[in-house]
Amino acid sequence: MSTGPGAGRFDERRLLVALFGAGTAAFAQLYAPQSVLPDAARELATSASATSLLVSAATLGLAVGVLPWAWVADRVGRVRAMTVAMLGATAVGLAVPFAPSFELLVAGRAVQGLFVAGVPAVAMAYLTEMLIESGAAAAVPRAAGTYVAGTSMGGLLGRLVSGGVAELFGWRAGVGAVAVACLVATGAFIWLAPRDRGPRAASVAEPAGLPDGGDAAPDPAPAAAPDRRAPRGRLGRFRALLNPRLLVLDAQGLLLMGGFVAVYNYLGFRLAAAPFDLSPGVVSLVFLAYLAGTWSSARTGRLVLRHGRRRVLIVSAGVMALGVTATLSGWLPLVLAGLIVLTAGFFGAHAVASGWTPVAAPQARTQAAAVYNLAYYAGSSLFGWLGGIGFALAGWPGTVGMVLALVAVAAGLAAAVLRD
Repeated sequence: MSTGPGAGRFDERRLLVALFGAGTAAFAQLYAPQSVLPDAARELATSASATSLLVSAATLGLAVGVLPWAWVADRVGRVRAMTVAMLGATAVGLAVPFAPSFELLVAGRAVQGLFVAGVPAVAMAYLTEMLIESGAAAAVPRAAGTYVAGTSMGGLLGRLVSGGVAELFGWRAGVGAVAVACLVATGAFIWLAPRDRGPRAASVAEPAGLPDGGDAAPDPAPAAAPDRRAPRGRLGRFRALLNPRLLVLDAQGLLLMGGFVAVYNYLGFRLAAAPFDLSPGVVSLVFLAYLAGTWSSARTGRLVLRHGRRRVLIVSAGVMALGVTATLSGWLPLVLAGLIVLTAGFFGAHAVASGWTPVAAPQARTQAAAVYNLAYYAGSSLFGWLGGIGFALAGWPGTVGMVLALVAVAAGLAAAVLRD
């Protein structure tokens, strides 16, 4: 389905730009309503936790969709699956703002999330496979960081565009404008993405092209030879997914993403109220903190190679905890600084865990990546909603307390189980 200049031959630069575009298109739409939740709550007469379902429904749809999309990608090809997913998400995104009721808005967002799932379910496995087959396994750390940077840039774009347009034309127009902008990023992916092996090659067992035990990416060393003793077929892939290391990586996604989304879901409500009293357009500018995530995720690969995988993951979680604690301040500059630190820490941890997952399961790369994303977005949906309960019961300190608990559990599991 990829017909542009990247279709006929492999080019690492085209791969990176294409995946950056895919991450942007997917995640801009996923989080577009987040910066306009206070406006939506006023129009729809819903509570903060109920209105957050406009985000949580989409991430829940994504969590449900990652495993089916992994199955689809194995049968139709990864580039084709991602292309259909992005086009479908954009089409639904253009229709959602016209939904006449809150229930239909939530349902439409869930469907949109099901389509968006096709990108994260496949992207890391596609990236890893293309680089290994081209003899560039050592480039996986940088490539994984570039893709995650694209997801953070997409999240930033979605929030800024929706918030800025909402200031002039209302929150529905803001959400619709994001879908229009994502057509451009989708077109970039379709034009540039190198052709993958296609469905026939994907139907066989995944090759063991990387040494087990990587983190954000493998060491810059030759790929290990396939382990002939490794179990093959569906049973072998299922056993690989139960590896304690993979389960702990899944837990990183579940817990850290849940805390991260809770902060961004409810911080807007805090900033729109006294003593800050910020307008929707100004609140949307707060999401410029996502640039810290773009920066940190793009550099994670270098840090892993220099300092070790486990250490980078645990330190990133600690940075996240430091940042969320700073948001308790009543001084706006310190709140914003804390948000920047939180975002940098989270995306550093995510780049490590998501890049490790397909590397640590060489017999089941697609399935492992899909399970990680299922946990990641299940955490977003569950804790993104539960953070609102804490907000209703104890205000912003209630949300922050929940996030700190999640980060502590994630870091503890990583310290106890993961090894370089």
